[in-house]
Amino acid sequence: MKISLIVPCYNEEESLKPFYDELNKVSADLADYEFEFLFIDDGSRDKTLSILKDFAKSDERVKYIAFSKNFGKEAAMYAGFCNSSGDYTAVMDADMQDPPSLLKDMLKILEEGEYDSVATRRNTRSGEPKIRSFFAKMFYRIMGKISKVDIISGARDFRLMKRDMVDAIVAMCENNRFSKGIFGWIGFKTYWMSYDNVERVAGETKWSFRKLFNYSLDGIVGFSDVPLKFATFNALLSYIISVCPLALAIVALVQGESIKYSYSLQWYITLFVIFALCGTVLLSIAVVGKYIAKIYDEVKGRPHYIVAQTNKTDIVKK
Repeated sequence: MKISLIVPCYNEEESLKPFYDELNKVSADLADYEFEFLFIDDGSRDKTLSILKDFAKSDERVKYIAFSKNFGKEAAMYAGFCNSSGDYTAVMDADMQDPPSLLKDMLKILEEGEYDSVATRRNTRSGEPKIRSFFAKMFYRIMGKISKVDIISGARDFRLMKRDMVDAIVAMCENNRFSKGIFGWIGFKTYWMSYDNVERVAGETKWSFRKLFNYSLDGIVGFSDVPLKFATFNALLSYIISVCPLALAIVALVQGESIKYSYSLQWYITLFVIFALCGTVLLSIAVVGKYIAKIYDEVKGRPHYIVAQTNKTDIVKK
């Protein structure tokens, strides 16, 4: 049986050596299995690629795929899935926040036959900025309510899967990818393994708050149509708001009374109606525009990634 380990890398020169040493320890404990270490260099600007080449010189299990530029972690993960050949495939980060030591227990659960994948989730977010943890929790809560996919709070991309599940992921070839949503959408029976948060072994996170915010928007737009329904609700609310002042004026005229609002109050009401209408209309346009932008990206049909260098002879490019 063969296990493929997919490792997306972006400027991970400080983490690669301890991570690789840990992989060697884990693979030695699982000597009955054949291993493939598939490193995806996502356009790193440091010595990541040269370190991977050094690993490959002395270890034939190490395969590297280097992109021509930074295409993002989702593209790197997809490249790994397309090029993995194992009976089991795992995706994990090189910063040691996905402990390789868990692979042994994950493999044991899969081999019992009841589950198709073993996914990991963090018990806590200790060590993260509080505001980042708060927004992360809110994102998972919102996604759980507005989407039809199974996304667990604290879920990591780190998981071990059987071949059928990997093939299903590869078949979902959209450009705007949100892997946590894809994992939930394709189904298959998943066992959730919890573990305490682990700090990075070296370096700094590549995920700024802005990147995480944009990533969460991609997830919401990709796996829920509730924002479009919200836009429709805004449009209806705009009509209601705009009709109310008119209705009040008509009622007053029918009763033979003069409209007794002061000039200032009339001005405030007018401003309120204008701003309310403009705000709801602009918000609705923005929501619809987000979906149209995603459609535009898909219909262009551009490749998910471009390979600049690799030592893999049977490379798959998509």
